[in-house]
Amino acid sequence: MHAADAFVAALRADLGPDRVVTDPEVAATHAVDWTGRFHGVPPAVVRPRTVDEVAAVVATAIEHGIALVPQGGNTGLVGGATPCDGEVVVDLRALAAVTDVDPVGGQLTAGAGTTVADVQAAARGAGWAYGVDWAARDSATVGGSVATDAGGLRFVRHGSTRRQLLGVEAVLGTGATIRHLPAVEKDNTGYDLAALLCGSEGTLGLVTAARLRLVPPAGPLATALVGFASTAAAVEAASVLRRSLAGLEAVELVLADGVALVRSVTGLPAPLAAEAPVLLLVEAGDHVDPERRLAEAVAGLDGVLDAAVAVDGPRRAQLWRYREEHTSAISTVGPPHKFDVTLPAAALAAFIDDVPDVVAAVAPSARTWCFGHAADGNVHVNVTGLAPDDEAVADVVLQRVADLGGSISAEHGIGRAKRRWLHLARTPSEVGAMRAIKAALDPHGLCNPAVLLPPP
Repeated sequence: MHAADAFVAALRADLGPDRVVTDPEVAATHAVDWTGRFHGVPPAVVRPRTVDEVAAVVATAIEHGIALVPQGGNTGLVGGATPCDGEVVVDLRALAAVTDVDPVGGQLTAGAGTTVADVQAAARGAGWAYGVDWAARDSATVGGSVATDAGGLRFVRHGSTRRQLLGVEAVLGTGATIRHLPAVEKDNTGYDLAALLCGSEGTLGLVTAARLRLVPPAGPLATALVGFASTAAAVEAASVLRRSLAGLEAVELVLADGVALVRSVTGLPAPLAAEAPVLLLVEAGDHVDPERRLAEAVAGLDGVLDAAVAVDGPRRAQLWRYREEHTSAISTVGPPHKFDVTLPAAALAAFIDDVPDVVAAVAPSARTWCFGHAADGNVHVNVTGLAPDDEAVADVVLQRVADLGGSISAEHGIGRAKRRWLHLARTPSEVGAMRAIKAALDPHGLCNPAVLLPPP
C-alpha cells in the first residue's frame, strides 16, 4: 500500500471517515494559494476538531512518513500553506472557539481556526479591542496570523501578532503537545515557546490555540485621505504624524495608479477633488473631538494637495476601500508576484519611486503596483504580467531591499516564494541555528517542509 493510502486508512480508522477527505474536487479548494500562483495536488485533507485529533494526525504522519501543511483561511500570499509537493493538508478551521475571555485582565484564548474578525468581536464584547487587523479579517485565522507573525493595519499602534501573544497550544513535529496559555501577562519562566512558534510558518509544529492579549479600545475614530505631490512628502508626513498625533491608529500609503485600478474595479468615485500622485489614509481616535484633532494634524502637514476627513461610519468605510481593495483589484490584472518588504524610513520614499524602474529593467512588459503601511516602512510590491516561475524580478527587487538595509519579509512570511533569498536577511549562522531548532522540534522533517528554510 502506498504511504499516503496507508496514512488515510489509519486516520479514518482512528478519527472517523468524515475527518479525512480525498475527494479531488474538495481537495482542489485547498490546493491553490490566494494569489493563484502556487498550485498542488494534496492526497488528502484532514479536518481535526480538537488538539488531541491534531496530535493523532501528527503521530500518524510520523508513522507513515507523510508531510503536513497546516491551513486555515488560506489567505497567504507567498505559498506558505500550499501543498505543492503532495503534502497532506491539515485544515484547522474547525478549531474555532473563543474561550476563557477575561474582561478584567483583557485576555482571551482563541482556537487556531478562529477568524481575526471573530477575535475582534469577542474582544469588543468584553470591552476591549484586538490589536491586529487587516483586510482579510473575515477569513484569515489566528493560526495563520501566529504562523506568519502578521502585522497589518494597526502595527503602528499595537505591533504585530507576536506582541499580542501570551502563550500557545501546539502539537510539535515530535508528536508532543505543548500547552502554555497563561492567565497573566508577566511570565518569564524560561524559553518563550510561543514567540518561537510565532513566525515559524508551521515548520516546527501545528499551533492549535493561542492566548491573546487585548488592548484598550480606541476613542471615537476619524479617518482622513490626504493627497501629496510626492512620495517623499507623504513619507515625511507619516513620520510627523507618528510623533505628533495622539491616538494614531493607522497610516496607509497608496499611489494614484493603484487608486485608479481600485476605482475601475469597484466603481468608487474620485476620492479627492484635486488629483494627487500619492495619498495617505490616516486614522486616529480621540475621546473629545476626533474630527477636529485629525483635521488640525493634517492642516499642519507640508505638501498637502487636498484632503477629506470623515467621522461617520459609512464615509470612513468608503475612504478605507481605496486602500483595502488594492489586493483584490490587482488580482484582476493577473496572478501577482508579491514582495512584502520593509525599508528603513530614510530609504522608503526613494525605493517606492525607483522600484518600477528596477522591475522594468528585467521585465519590461510587467506592471508594478505599490501600497502599504507608511508609518512602519512596510511596502507591498506587487508585480503583474510575469510567468509564475519567474525569479528575475525577485532577484532584483529583494536584492535592492537588502542593499538598502531593509527586510525581504515584513508580514506574510518567507513561504515558498522567498526561501531562496533568505540569505539576504539572515546570516549562515542564523540559518544554521534555525535548522537546529527545526531538527529538534520536527526531527522527521514533516512539518511544512518546503517553506521558510532553503534546501540544504
